[in-house]
Amino acid sequence: AYPNNIAMLFEGEQITWQAFNTLANRYAHAFKAQGLVPGDTASVFMENRIEFLATVIGLNKLGVTASLINTNLRGTPLAHCVKITDSSKCIFGGELTAALEEVKEDLGLEEGRDFLWVPDRTGTMPATSLPGNWAVDVGEQAEQARSENLAETAQITLGDSAFYIFTSGTTGLPKAAVLSNRRYLALATVAGKAGLKCTHKDRLYLCLPLYHATGLGIGFGAGITSGASMFIRRKFSASNFLSEVREHQTNCFIYIGELCRYLLHTPAAADDHNNPLTRIMGNGLRPDVWMDFKKRFGIKRITEVYGASEGNLGFANLLNKDCTVGMTPGRHALVQYDVLNDEIIRNAEGRCIEVQPGEPGLLLGHINEEAVFEGYTNPEATEKKIVRNAFEDGDAWFNSGDLMKQVEVGFTLGYPHYQFVDRVGDTFRWKGENVSTNEVGEIINGFPQVQISNLYGVAVPGADGRAGMAALALEPDVEQLDLEGFSEHVVSRLPSYARPVFLRIESEIDVTGTFKMVKGALREQGYDPDKVADPLYVMKPGGSVYEPLDRDYAALIARGEAGF
Repeated sequence: AYPNNIAMLFEGEQITWQAFNTLANRYAHAFKAQGLVPGDTASVFMENRIEFLATVIGLNKLGVTASLINTNLRGTPLAHCVKITDSSKCIFGGELTAALEEVKEDLGLEEGRDFLWVPDRTGTMPATSLPGNWAVDVGEQAEQARSENLAETAQITLGDSAFYIFTSGTTGLPKAAVLSNRRYLALATVAGKAGLKCTHKDRLYLCLPLYHATGLGIGFGAGITSGASMFIRRKFSASNFLSEVREHQTNCFIYIGELCRYLLHTPAAADDHNNPLTRIMGNGLRPDVWMDFKKRFGIKRITEVYGASEGNLGFANLLNKDCTVGMTPGRHALVQYDVLNDEIIRNAEGRCIEVQPGEPGLLLGHINEEAVFEGYTNPEATEKKIVRNAFEDGDAWFNSGDLMKQVEVGFTLGYPHYQFVDRVGDTFRWKGENVSTNEVGEIINGFPQVQISNLYGVAVPGADGRAGMAALALEPDVEQLDLEGFSEHVVSRLPSYARPVFLRIESEIDVTGTFKMVKGALREQGYDPDKVADPLYVMKPGGSVYEPLDRDYAALIARGEAGF
């Protein structure tokens, strides 16, 4: 519709929609020449840039599912994500060569054939990080490839898988959630038409990771369904945000709540509201930040959304009400949940019990033909997220793992509005990422001095989500934890967001009668030296070694002044 309009701006470059389509076609033909065929899966491991989007669109044109891997992953979690989807190729950015080189021998892929790399043209990539002959330069091949649209694209259906989006579930390593073309386009359309209400005359500020559903679905999705241009950033920068908004005249912003909180922490200026931004859309903007952010930066419309990557229903604040994730037309229920024992409460007949309006409850989404649960690539993991016989024999509901509550902002078309309360179970959210306690625990348990660990999330004043905390029981012959060695073990094996911020050394780990680790009391006591007699340690912001947590620093955290 707008072939000569600017589609994207990135690090001094810009590309029109027609040129972007041509680039995506060239990549698609290059992938086809490398043996990828409709129905295959290819892992994509690349930072935010134009080539990332050309790669995933090129794969989609060919009918290949793009498995989008978190660029923070290293070691075992990275290898796991490539292997779990049966990827026949791994397409990676040259900027991540070192990370992939560490695990390439564990992936079951053939060197010199199945590793395809894309040069980072705008970034600074030293020659020493260039892949050897174990990887094929698919970027160079794409430059020589044909540019016409592919015949295969006409055979792709809405029901086909478009992407695998990784999510940390309640057990084990990250799971690959299936995102079909149908669900992706539905999300993209809601984002562009109903949420941001943008047209080809608007411009989006997009700095969220494109391997996540928010960045790729809401951000890029709004662009491709409306024709809005996009200013794309490799990573978020609070200090550069407002100047770039003004320079590139971006009037729409794709956020997660953590970014909004960071922006509020930057020094305020009297003219902060004097900028092009009018509409923002994203998730995780908490009520304590909402009004301050809206007022300071002059925002007119906030479309907060809620929905798990693998979930079968979503909420959207389409009516611009304050401090709510909005409403959903999907059938759902909020049910009573025992947070301490991490289980759904059922009545004498074995049925779930709905909470009263205004009370927090576990969100369940009814699974039916209109709200399919596409699940994960692992059938067993899929089944674990389904609550059966909740209200009647034979029914099935998706367990969101989140507590929600109704809020009093009025009903619209008979639908109440909701507010997110907290995560439950064995996952918590920190720095905009879901963290699996089981995944982190497995890695920590691999340190020779640790007998067993118990992972949980704890609140940190002034920060969104929950920081990781690990209660450790040491091996019987270990008198004191080797902090330097343990720190190196954690930093080298876990991405920054998954590293426990706090440690607690216990003589033994409490378990229930069914050998499930007790977390309730530990969460309540947190890292407060007045409540915890055990030794406490902290990895400070920007640090890489655990240090003893004293009362002065604990007080600094309690005041929200520690910089988390």
